[in-house]
Amino acid sequence: MKQETLSWLASSKRFTQRFETRIGRMCRQMPLSEVAKLNNLSWDQVRRMEMAYMKRLLKAHPPAENIRAIGIDEVSVKRRHTYQIVVVDLDQQRPIWMGGDGRSETDMDCFFEHIGADRSKAICLAVMDMWKPFRKSVIRNAPEARIVFDKFHVLRHLSDALDQVRRQEYKRVNDKERKFIKGQRYNLLSHKANLDMEGRRALRLLLKANKRLNAAHVLKESFAQLWEYNNPTWANKFFENWKAQLKWQRLKPFEEFAAMIDSHWDGIASYCHPANKVSLGFMEGLNNKIRDIQRRAYGIKNTKYLQLKVVSSFVADILGD
Repeated sequence: MKQETLSWLASSKRFTQRFETRIGRMCRQMPLSEVAKLNNLSWDQVRRMEMAYMKRLLKAHPPAENIRAIGIDEVSVKRRHTYQIVVVDLDQQRPIWMGGDGRSETDMDCFFEHIGADRSKAICLAVMDMWKPFRKSVIRNAPEARIVFDKFHVLRHLSDALDQVRRQEYKRVNDKERKFIKGQRYNLLSHKANLDMEGRRALRLLLKANKRLNAAHVLKESFAQLWEYNNPTWANKFFENWKAQLKWQRLKPFEEFAAMIDSHWDGIASYCHPANKVSLGFMEGLNNKIRDIQRRAYGIKNTKYLQLKVVSSFVADILGD
C-alpha cells in the first residue's frame, strides 16, 4: 500500500499548506489566542501550524553562507534571570541564531558550533556589550573578528552614572532645592529631542538650580560625539579631553565610568575605523521587538517556539499562497 505525498498539504496533514501559511501570517501580527478564536481552532493547533510555517520560512530564506559582521546580545526568557543569547547578522540585519541556557562562555560557544569552524573564522566583526564571557568565546572561535563594544550599552552605563549623581544630589541639597530634582528622572536622562515643551522647561530649571547636575548632564550629552570619529587617534584625544573635564567636578560615578571606558578602550575605539561602521541601532530595536514577541507569546513555555519566532520575525514572507 502506497501513500501519495501531496505538496499542498500542511505538515499536520489535517489542513492545507495554504491555510497553514495564512495562520502563520496572522500570528506575525496577533497573539495566538486571538488567531485561534478567529479560526475556530485550538490554541495548540495554531501553535503547531505557526511553528511549521516558521520552519518553511527559514528554509526558504536561510542565513548568508559568508557571515562578515555579527551582533551579540542576551535576552531574558524567564523570570529569575534566565537568559538566552541572540546573534544577529548585521549586514543582513536579521537574527540568525538564538540559544544557550544562559550567557556563559560555553553558551556562546554553541553558536560557533552551530555555524561551523570555517564560517566562524570568516567573521570579521563582532559587536557586543562588555560581557567578558562573550568576548573570550569570540576571541577563541573567531580569531579574525575585531571586537566592537555596543554604543547603546556604553551609553546605558553613562545614564546610570548620571542617575547616581541625581540621587546623590537629592540627598545632599535642602528642601527648597530638592523640589527641582523630585520627579525629573525621565527629563534628565532623556534626549532633549524626545522631550515636550513642559519637559524641556522643567529640565532647564533643574540644570539652572543645580550646578553639579548641570555639569553631569553636559558631560553625558557630549560623550555621544565619540562614535562620530573615523580615526581612533582623534577619538582618543576627544576622550582624554572629556576626562579632563571631570577634574574638580566631584562626580564620582562619572569617574568610575571613565575608568571602565579606559579598561575597555580597544573595543570602543574599534568602531572608529571606517571599515567597522555598522548599524548599531539595529541591536537596540531588536530588544524591543523581542519584548513585543514575548508579550504576544505569553503563556508559551516552549523554548524552541520562542527561538523560531525571534529568528523568523525579521525574514520577509516569500512563501507563495
